[in-house]
Formats: sequence, structure tokens, C-alpha cells
Amino acid sequence: MNVSAIRISIWIYLAIFFAYLLGPLVIMSVTAFNSSSFPRATPWECLTFDWFGELFRDERILNGIKNSFIIGAGTVVLSVAMGLAGALMLTQIWPKLRATYYTIIIAPILIPGVVLGISTLVFWDRINRFLGLGADSFLSNGIFLTVIGQSTFIASYCMLVLVARLQRYEMVQTEAALDLGATHAQAFRKVMLPFMRPAIASAAVLAFLASFENYNTTTFTFGQYPTLTIELAQKVRYGINPSISALAFIIVILTVFFALLNETMIKRRALAAAARRDATVGEMAGNGGLKLPRFLSGNPAAIILVIFCIGVITVVGTATAYSPDVCIQQIQDEKREGAERRIQELRKQREERRQRRFEGVFTPDDLTPGTEEETAPNSGNNSGFGNVFNPGNLQEDEESAAPAEESNSSGFGNVFNPGNLQGEE
Repeated sequence: MNVSAIRISIWIYLAIFFAYLLGPLVIMSVTAFNSSSFPRATPWECLTFDWFGELFRDERILNGIKNSFIIGAGTVVLSVAMGLAGALMLTQIWPKLRATYYTIIIAPILIPGVVLGISTLVFWDRINRFLGLGADSFLSNGIFLTVIGQSTFIASYCMLVLVARLQRYEMVQTEAALDLGATHAQAFRKVMLPFMRPAIASAAVLAFLASFENYNTTTFTFGQYPTLTIELAQKVRYGINPSISALAFIIVILTVFFALLNETMIKRRALAAAARRDATVGEMAGNGGLKLPRFLSGNPAAIILVIFCIGVITVVGTATAYSPDVCIQQIQDEKREGAERRIQELRKQREERRQRRFEGVFTPDDLTPGTEEETAPNSGNNSGFGNVFNPGNLQEDEESAAPAEESNSSGFGNVFNPGNLQGEE
């Protein structure tokens, strides 16, 4: 009984966790197919694919994506190179200095991105002025500054990934290559670099994703080359439409596709290795005797990937043939009719209140906020402030403008009367 309760609790926890984690993505993906002009899942209006076309017609978004890819490529090259150099230095440095060196290398990760962005901008601006270059020089270019600013902390992430791989590398292999006559460059290129290739690929992917989504550092360095995150932030500030949801849906689809593809390739390599391990000597020696597993055999990830691709192709084909114009027109007519009905109801209620007012008969509805009786001037002010805030008090008629010493009941008499400053003849 206790074991069953624990299992049920674990499944409930997992359901809540994944709902919390993936719920916003699912809702945003749904809003990309709603015809509403504002991203929302309810109330549902019409199924539409027009927001994807609106996305690809948005020049600012497309320009931001292009700049993000350019900056991401530069950041990958610089960050992976610095990370690999830092990892190699960490393995070769004097053991007593490794802790200090490691702390210095990972320090940029702990520094806020805002500080890195400002410091990058100020530092290279001073260098630019010291060299006597103009404001349009290469050192003031937004792409250059953004790549430098992002690489200052992304290189630390790359170094951590590469260090984890280097810890399993046997330096005896490099020494053996050197003993056989290879130079240090040849030993690095032909022995260590092939071993480090998986870690380099992982570090490159990590660096690109970190660069693509970075905002804090980029907001100070982008100059005339805004990235996708900058454009999205500006759109959210001045108003958005479901084309942003369409972009999020495309990013989710691409992420799922590459994740399934990676899992499929890993599973296929594992199955191929198992087939070679279990193969007989005759199968290994015979020409074409060893049959490797097919793409879908024993590979659930490949099956899911094929189903996923079929679903995407079906949706794209439906989008090219489907037209939501009729449904959208019906929704607009319904909204127009509903607005007209509400206007007619308001006019009817207004006429009824006017009629009751004319007849001298009042109901509690006449005292609700927004009625004409409330907005009309009311001499019987029931507020705790009396008529202090009544704009009419600022207008004095002829009787109140005349001097009236005998009618002044204030505790100060006529001390503050402006007329006292003018001497009488």
C-alpha cells in the first residue's frame, strides 16, 4: 500500500512538474493558430495560419534573426577557441595554481550580464578613442562588440564542458605520438583533437544557444544590429500580435526535431555497436555478411521522429489549402452584432432613466456609477469633503467677488483678502 502511494505521488509530481515546465509553451503554441489579434487561447475564434505569413513578412524580426545567426556564429568560434585554450592550460598548469586559475576563468559566469555589457562598451570605446578612430570604426561596430561581450562569459561555459572531456584523456597517447616523431601540432591535430571532437560539438551548440537567447549583455552592445531578443523586447513594449507565438512555435518544433534526430542517431550507433559485438567471425569476415539494424528497427526515437515529420508535413499542406476568411468574417459579424445590441441596451436604459427622472420616480439602478444623475452637478454633495473639490468653487460670481466682511466666518477674518493690499481712495 505504501509503495503504491509513493508511486502515485511520484506520477502526480511529474505531471505537475511537466505541466509547469511545458504548459506555457503549449499555450503559446496554441495562440499561434487563433485568429484573435492578441495572443490568447480563449475564447477561441477561428483556426488560422495567417500569423506565420505575418511573421515572415515582418522585416524587423527577419533582420533580428539574421543578426542573431551572425553574432552566434562569431561567438561560437571565439568562445570555443578560448574555452579549449583555457581547458588545455588548466590541465598543464602547475597544480598549486589550478584552483586560482579555475576561479579566474569561471568568474565571468558570476558577473551580471548588465555589468559585462557596460564594461565591454566602455572599454572598447576608450580603445577606439585612444587609437584615434572614428565612431564608425570596426571597434564601434555592434556585431563586434556583441560577440566580444557575449564571449566573455560563454567561453567559461565552453571551458567547463571541455575540461570534463579532458579529464578522461590519457596524456600517454600524446607522449607516444611525440616519441614516434610527431610534432606537438601533429599530436594535437591527429590525437587529441579527434578525442575532443564530441566535447567541441557540445560546447559549440551550448555557445550558440547561449548567444541566441542573450539579452542582458546584448542590450548595451548591439548598436545598429539588434538581435532577435532585442526586437522581441521592443515589440512586447509597444504591443504584440500572435506572430510572436508563431515564432515560438517554430522554435519549439525545431528543438523537438533536432532532439529526436540526435536521440535517433545515438540509438542507431548503439544498435550498430551491439550488432558488431554479437556478430560471428564469419559474418565479420564475409562480404556483406553483417547486416546492420535498419533505421526504424528497435529504435523508438526514429519511429517518433517519422511520425513527427509526417505531422509537420500534414500541417504545412493543410495551411496551404485552408482559408479562414469565411470563419473570420462570421466572427467579425457576430462581434459587430453584439456591439450593436449592447449599444441599443445602453440607449434603452438611458431613455428609461431619463423618463423616470422626468416623472420624479427613482430606482436603485439610477444611482449606479456611470449614470447621468451621478455625473450631473449635484448640490447635495454627500462626500466627506463637502464641495472642496468641486470645480465650480473656482468660479466666483459677482456677489462672491464683492467685499463681504460681515459674511466672512473664517477664523482669520479678512487677513488673506487680496483687497486689503489695495488702498482705498
